[in-house]
Amino acid sequence: MATGLRLVTERAGSGAGQPVFDTGNDEELMLVQPGVSIVLGNRPPEFPGTLYISNKQIVWLSDTDREKGYAVNFVSVSLHAVSRDPESYSSPCIYTQVIDTLIETGTDDDDDESENSDSEGTEILNLSKITEMRLVPSDPNQLDTLFATFCQCAELNPDPVEALQGEEEVGHNWVFSADQLEDDEGGHNWVFSADQLEDDEGTEDEDQDSTHAIGANGNHDLAHSVVQLQINDQRFEDAEEMGQYDKNGAN
Repeated sequence: MATGLRLVTERAGSGAGQPVFDTGNDEELMLVQPGVSIVLGNRPPEFPGTLYISNKQIVWLSDTDREKGYAVNFVSVSLHAVSRDPESYSSPCIYTQVIDTLIETGTDDDDDESENSDSEGTEILNLSKITEMRLVPSDPNQLDTLFATFCQCAELNPDPVEALQGEEEVGHNWVFSADQLEDDEGGHNWVFSADQLEDDEGTEDEDQDSTHAIGANGNHDLAHSVVQLQINDQRFEDAEEMGQYDKNGAN
Protein backbone atom coordinates (compact mmCIF):
# COMPACT_ATOMS: atom_id res chain seq x y z
CA MET A 1 0.00 0.00 0.00
CA ALA A 2 1.30 3.41 -1.00
CA THR A 3 2.15 5.78 1.82
CA GLY A 4 2.40 9.54 1.96
CA LEU A 5 0.98 11.95 -0.58
CA ARG A 6 0.74 10.64 -4.15
CA LEU A 7 -0.23 11.90 -7.59
CA VAL A 8 -3.57 10.84 -9.08
CA THR A 9 -3.93 10.73 -12.86
CA GLU A 10 -6.54 7.99 -13.30
CA ARG A 11 -10.18 9.06 -13.32
CA ALA A 12 -13.52 7.51 -14.15
CA GLY A 13 -16.23 9.14 -16.23
CA SER A 14 -16.19 12.07 -18.62
CA GLY A 15 -15.56 15.74 -18.00
CA ALA A 16 -13.63 16.38 -14.80
CA GLY A 17 -14.21 12.76 -13.88
CA GLN A 18 -14.16 11.08 -10.48
CA PRO A 19 -11.61 9.05 -8.53
CA VAL A 20 -11.37 5.31 -9.07
CA PHE A 21 -12.04 3.58 -5.74
CA ASP A 22 -11.13 0.04 -4.76
CA THR A 23 -14.68 -1.21 -4.27
CA GLY A 24 -13.41 -4.79 -4.33
CA ASN A 25 -11.76 -4.11 -0.97
CA ASP A 26 -14.85 -2.44 0.50
CA GLU A 27 -13.78 1.12 -0.26
CA GLU A 28 -16.76 3.43 -0.42
CA LEU A 29 -17.30 7.14 -0.94
CA MET A 30 -18.17 9.03 2.25
CA LEU A 31 -18.31 12.68 1.12
CA VAL A 32 -17.94 14.86 -1.99
CA GLN A 33 -17.15 18.54 -1.47
CA PRO A 34 -16.83 20.79 -4.54
CA GLY A 35 -15.10 24.15 -4.48
CA VAL A 36 -12.05 23.10 -2.44
CA SER A 37 -8.52 24.42 -2.92
CA ILE A 38 -5.49 22.38 -1.91
CA VAL A 39 -2.27 23.77 -0.43
CA LEU A 40 0.77 21.49 -0.31
CA GLY A 41 3.42 22.60 2.15
CA ASN A 42 4.13 26.29 1.61
CA ARG A 43 3.22 26.23 -2.08
CA PRO A 44 0.49 28.46 -3.57
CA PRO A 45 -3.08 27.12 -3.48
CA GLU A 46 -4.24 24.96 -6.38
CA PHE A 47 -7.84 25.44 -7.52
CA PRO A 48 -10.57 24.95 -8.54
CA GLY A 49 -10.98 21.40 -7.38
CA THR A 50 -13.27 18.86 -5.77
CA LEU A 51 -12.56 16.89 -2.60
CA TYR A 52 -13.54 13.23 -2.37
CA ILE A 53 -13.33 11.40 0.96
CA SER A 54 -13.68 7.63 1.07
CA ASN A 55 -13.46 5.37 4.09
CA LYS A 56 -9.81 4.75 3.20
CA GLN A 57 -8.36 7.86 1.58
CA ILE A 58 -8.60 11.57 0.77
CA VAL A 59 -8.59 12.52 -2.91
CA TRP A 60 -8.45 16.01 -4.43
CA LEU A 61 -9.00 16.39 -8.17
CA SER A 62 -8.56 19.48 -10.26
CA ASP A 63 -11.74 20.57 -12.04
CA THR A 64 -9.84 21.83 -15.09
CA ASP A 65 -6.86 19.48 -15.51
CA ARG A 66 -7.53 15.73 -15.60
CA GLU A 67 -3.81 15.10 -15.09
CA LYS A 68 -3.75 16.93 -11.77
CA GLY A 69 -4.90 15.27 -8.61
CA TYR A 70 -3.57 14.19 -5.22
CA ALA A 71 -4.46 11.46 -2.76
CA VAL A 72 -3.36 10.27 0.66
CA ASN A 73 -4.46 7.27 2.70
CA PHE A 74 -5.87 7.95 6.14
CA VAL A 75 -3.16 5.79 7.73
CA SER A 76 -0.64 8.36 6.43
CA VAL A 77 -2.45 11.30 8.05
CA SER A 78 -0.92 11.70 11.49
CA LEU A 79 -2.95 14.79 12.41
CA HIS A 80 -6.00 16.67 11.18
CA ALA A 81 -7.59 19.80 12.62
CA VAL A 82 -9.77 22.78 11.81
CA SER A 83 -7.71 25.96 11.40
CA ARG A 84 -9.49 29.30 11.64
CA ASP A 85 -6.55 31.36 12.90
CA PRO A 86 -5.56 33.92 10.23
CA GLU A 87 -2.04 33.98 11.69
CA SER A 88 -1.67 30.29 10.84
CA TYR A 89 -3.25 30.56 7.40
CA SER A 90 -5.13 33.29 5.59
CA SER A 91 -8.30 31.22 5.03
CA PRO A 92 -10.20 28.77 7.26
CA CYS A 93 -9.18 25.25 6.32
CA ILE A 94 -8.64 21.64 7.30
CA TYR A 95 -4.99 21.33 8.30
CA THR A 96 -3.32 17.92 8.05
CA GLN A 97 0.11 16.47 8.65
CA VAL A 98 1.16 13.72 6.28
CA ILE A 99 3.76 11.05 6.99
CA ASP A 100 5.61 8.85 4.54
CA THR A 101 6.84 5.60 6.13
CA LEU A 102 9.51 5.22 3.44
CA ILE A 103 11.17 8.40 4.69
CA GLU A 104 10.57 7.60 8.37
CA THR A 105 12.34 4.26 8.03
CA GLY A 106 15.26 5.82 6.15
CA THR A 107 14.68 4.12 2.81
CA ASP A 108 14.42 7.38 0.86
CA ASP A 109 17.87 8.54 -0.28
CA ASP A 110 16.81 12.02 -1.40
CA ASP A 111 16.94 13.99 1.85
CA ASP A 112 18.18 17.33 0.58
CA GLU A 113 15.02 18.58 -1.07
CA SER A 114 12.52 20.68 0.85
CA GLU A 115 8.79 21.08 0.40
CA ASN A 116 9.40 24.14 -1.77
CA SER A 117 12.37 22.94 -3.79
CA ASP A 118 10.44 22.85 -7.05
CA SER A 119 10.11 25.97 -9.18
CA GLU A 120 7.03 26.72 -11.21
CA GLY A 121 6.95 24.71 -14.43
CA THR A 122 10.61 23.69 -14.32
CA GLU A 123 10.76 20.89 -11.79
CA ILE A 124 8.44 18.06 -10.79
CA LEU A 125 7.15 18.36 -7.23
CA ASN A 126 8.54 15.64 -4.98
CA LEU A 127 5.38 14.64 -3.11
CA SER A 128 7.31 12.45 -0.68
CA LYS A 129 8.72 15.65 0.84
CA ILE A 130 5.31 17.16 1.55
CA THR A 131 4.45 16.89 5.24
CA GLU A 132 1.61 19.42 5.45
CA MET A 133 -1.58 19.68 3.44
CA ARG A 134 -4.40 22.21 3.75
CA LEU A 135 -7.85 21.80 2.25
CA VAL A 136 -9.58 25.16 1.86
CA PRO A 137 -13.32 25.07 1.08
CA SER A 138 -14.81 28.07 -0.69
CA ASP A 139 -17.60 27.89 1.90
CA PRO A 140 -16.05 27.94 5.40
CA ASN A 141 -19.36 26.69 6.82
CA GLN A 142 -18.45 23.25 5.43
CA LEU A 143 -15.44 22.90 7.73
CA ASP A 144 -17.32 21.21 10.54
CA THR A 145 -18.81 18.64 8.16
CA LEU A 146 -15.40 17.96 6.63
CA PHE A 147 -13.79 17.61 10.04
CA ALA A 148 -16.48 15.20 11.27
CA THR A 149 -15.94 13.02 8.20
CA PHE A 150 -12.17 13.10 8.74
CA CYS A 151 -12.66 11.95 12.33
CA GLN A 152 -15.01 9.16 11.33
CA CYS A 153 -12.65 7.81 8.67
CA ALA A 154 -9.57 8.18 10.86
CA GLU A 155 -11.20 5.89 13.43
CA LEU A 156 -11.74 3.33 10.68
CA ASN A 157 -8.01 3.43 9.82
CA PRO A 158 -5.94 3.24 13.03
CA ASP A 159 -2.17 3.42 12.91
CA PRO A 160 -1.14 -0.24 12.38
CA VAL A 161 1.95 0.17 14.58
CA GLU A 162 0.01 1.71 17.45
CA ALA A 163 -2.74 -0.86 17.07
CA LEU A 164 -0.19 -3.68 17.34
CA GLN A 165 1.40 -2.11 20.40
CA GLY A 166 -2.02 -1.69 21.96
CA GLU A 167 -2.80 -5.39 21.45
CA GLU A 168 0.49 -6.36 23.08
CA GLU A 169 -0.21 -4.18 26.12
CA VAL A 170 -3.74 -5.48 26.75
CA GLY A 171 -4.48 -8.27 29.20
CA HIS A 172 -1.27 -8.39 31.26
CA ASN A 173 -2.56 -8.02 34.83
CA TRP A 174 0.14 -10.08 36.51
CA VAL A 175 -0.74 -12.02 39.68
CA PHE A 176 1.76 -12.35 42.51
CA SER A 177 -0.29 -13.28 45.58
CA ALA A 178 -3.37 -15.20 46.65
CA ASP A 179 -4.99 -11.92 47.75
CA GLN A 180 -4.64 -10.55 44.25
CA LEU A 181 -6.16 -13.71 42.85
CA GLU A 182 -9.18 -13.30 45.13
CA ASP A 183 -9.52 -9.60 44.31
CA ASP A 184 -9.20 -10.02 40.55
CA GLU A 185 -12.64 -9.55 39.02
CA GLY A 186 -11.52 -8.67 35.51
CA GLY A 187 -12.78 -11.87 33.89
CA HIS A 188 -9.32 -13.26 33.07
CA ASN A 189 -9.21 -16.96 32.28
CA TRP A 190 -6.77 -17.93 35.02
CA VAL A 191 -5.69 -21.57 35.31
CA PHE A 192 -5.96 -23.15 38.75
CA SER A 193 -5.83 -26.91 38.16
CA ALA A 194 -3.98 -29.56 36.21
CA ASP A 195 -7.23 -30.47 34.46
CA GLN A 196 -7.53 -26.95 33.10
CA LEU A 197 -3.93 -27.11 31.96
CA GLU A 198 -4.64 -30.30 30.04
CA ASP A 199 -7.72 -28.73 28.46
CA ASP A 200 -5.85 -25.61 27.35
CA GLU A 201 -4.88 -26.62 23.80
CA GLY A 202 -3.64 -24.83 20.73
CA THR A 203 -1.95 -21.84 22.39
CA GLU A 204 1.61 -23.09 22.86
CA ASP A 205 3.84 -25.66 21.15
CA GLU A 206 4.82 -28.64 23.30
CA ASP A 207 8.53 -28.08 22.67
CA GLN A 208 8.44 -24.38 23.63
CA ASP A 209 10.77 -23.04 26.32
CA SER A 210 9.39 -23.90 29.77
CA THR A 211 10.11 -20.42 31.19
CA HIS A 212 7.01 -18.18 30.90
CA ALA A 213 5.64 -15.05 32.53
CA ILE A 214 2.88 -15.44 35.09
CA GLY A 215 -0.41 -14.16 33.67
CA ALA A 216 -3.30 -14.70 31.34
CA ASN A 217 -3.12 -15.96 27.76
CA GLY A 218 0.11 -17.92 28.06
CA ASN A 219 1.50 -21.27 29.19
CA HIS A 220 0.17 -21.69 32.71
CA ASP A 221 2.56 -24.30 34.20
CA LEU A 222 4.36 -21.71 36.29
CA ALA A 223 1.13 -19.97 37.30
CA HIS A 224 -0.26 -23.34 38.39
CA SER A 225 2.87 -24.08 40.40
CA VAL A 226 2.67 -20.74 42.19
CA VAL A 227 -1.01 -21.16 43.00
CA GLN A 228 -0.44 -24.74 44.14
CA LEU A 229 2.42 -23.53 46.36
CA GLN A 230 0.16 -20.88 47.86
CA ILE A 231 -2.51 -23.52 48.56
CA ASN A 232 0.07 -25.78 50.20
CA ASP A 233 1.32 -22.87 52.30
CA GLN A 234 -2.22 -22.29 53.49
CA ARG A 235 -2.52 -25.97 54.40
CA PHE A 236 0.73 -25.75 56.39
CA GLU A 237 -0.57 -22.71 58.25
CA ASP A 238 -3.86 -24.53 59.02
CA ALA A 239 -1.92 -27.58 60.25
CA GLU A 240 0.23 -25.44 62.54
CA GLU A 241 -2.86 -23.76 63.98
CA MET A 242 -4.48 -27.16 64.63
CA GLY A 243 -1.31 -28.42 66.34
CA GLN A 244 -1.16 -25.35 68.55
CA TYR A 245 -4.83 -25.82 69.44
CA ASP A 246 -4.25 -29.49 70.45
CA LYS A 247 -1.35 -28.50 72.72
CA ASN A 248 -3.37 -25.77 74.42
CA GLY A 249 -6.28 -28.16 74.85
CA ALA A 250 -4.06 -30.81 76.37
CA ASN A 251 -2.74 -28.31 78.88
